[in-house]
Order: sequence, then structure tokens, then C-alpha cells
Amino acid sequence: MRAKKSLGQNFLLDANLQRAIVRVPDIRQSDTVMEIGPGTGALTNHLLGRSERLILVELDDELAKSLQTFSQNREDVDVIHEDFLRLDLSQLVEDFSKLVVIGNIPYNITAPIIFKLMNCPRPREIVLMVQREVAERLIAEVGTSQYGALSVGLRAVAEVEKVLNVPRRAFRPVPRVDSALVRIRPFDPPPMTPQDEKFLRVVTRSVFQWRRKQIQKILRDHHDLKLPKDAIEEISRNTGWDLSRRPETFAPSDFIQLAFMIQKFLFT
Repeated sequence: MRAKKSLGQNFLLDANLQRAIVRVPDIRQSDTVMEIGPGTGALTNHLLGRSERLILVELDDELAKSLQTFSQNREDVDVIHEDFLRLDLSQLVEDFSKLVVIGNIPYNITAPIIFKLMNCPRPREIVLMVQREVAERLIAEVGTSQYGALSVGLRAVAEVEKVLNVPRRAFRPVPRVDSALVRIRPFDPPPMTPQDEKFLRVVTRSVFQWRRKQIQKILRDHHDLKLPKDAIEEISRNTGWDLSRRPETFAPSDFIQLAFMIQKFLFT
């Protein structure tokens, strides 16, 4: 198959890497495994028979047809010819605690795919091939330049780790960037309600838009926050935080606490 640039296709040809990748997730026989963008079946061949059900989500017309032909005699494989971002996962999966997602995904839609998977209910485990720069942002240490809204938003609700670096020469066509495999394991039970998570995203987006400013100035002046002076002083007093610090010095747990306190002042 010739890769389609419009779909961000880069096929993983290294067989040793294929085997290494599918060993990463903890797949049990009673699980449902969903592969996003199986393409030519590089990972699919190593996933067959490892779980009760394998769902292959492929947007490309030719590749979906090939996968349907390949799996037509297997009752444990379902091919979904659809855009993953348009799918209602709850229509495909009953028990998300038994769902494992794996995929070599298009890099131009990495963030939307991650955010979709982080909607509740969440898979038990997610293993994705992403651009190495994105992987570094996901696992970035507090206080570094790579630490930002994506780091906080994901790690507030899940454990994230980079498990494997993948060189660009492992793909055809060869992409312009190196890749990395990340494993995401959502917290169970979730630490926040969906409404609280939504507001946390508002807070993190707001503060990292102004990441070079002090937190107290952002809380006071950002159009999505606009806290009065007495509220900011109370946050400082109750937490002991120095609010002259910049956003990247606050840990994900700090942002969760901050979001709860801001909601109290804005909505009560």
C-alpha cells in the first residue's frame, strides 16, 4: 500500500518493534482490544487471539476493505470503517474496564484522540505511538519549558509513561520526526467528576496561555477567570502558595485544588 499523506499515514515496518509494542499493554483473554489505524496490519497480526474481541478502526477505504477480507473468517475481529474521532465508543464497548486501546496514530490529530479517550468512561489502558516531542510534553517535569496544559490535563486523570523511543527510519515513508510509545493508565475511580474535569481544562488552558505571567495576575486579569482580590488572597492564605510563581511551577495536583477553589468563588 502507498501511504496517503492526507491521512498522515506512516507504516511501521520493523518487525522487532512491532512485537515490542504489542507486549507493552496488559492484555487479558477476557479483554476487548481496540486498534486505532491498523493500516496494513503491522500490529494487528501480533494482537490476533490475545483477547476475546479485537476491534479495528480504519478510515482509509482500501485498507478497511483489505482488513475486512483478512478477518472475514474470524468471529473475534470487527472492522469499523470510520473516523475514530466520530465514533461513539459506548456503542461498541459495554465494559470499559476491559478495554485496551492501542494505535499508531496520525500525529496531526494526536491531542484530539487523547482527549476523546479521556472522556468518561475511559479504557483501562491506552498505548499510543506519538511524536516524540509530544511524548516529552506528556511526561514533562514540573518547572520545565515542556510542561504545560497537555501535561496537566492528562496527568490529573491518568498515569502516563514513555516506554519506548522509535526512530523515524522504522517507518515507511520515513517521517520528519522521531516517535515514542506512551502508555496511559487512567485512575480508577476518577479523581474528579466530568464537570470538574471540564473546568480544570478551562483553568489550565487559561494559565498556560499566559505562562510567563504570575499566577495571581492570571487569576485576576484573564477573561475566563477574573477573580476578585479577596478571593486570590484567600487562595494564597488557605494553600500557603506563593502566587507570584509562574504556572509551570504548579503540579497537576495543585491545579486540581486550584480549580476546585476557583469554582467555589465563581459559582457559589
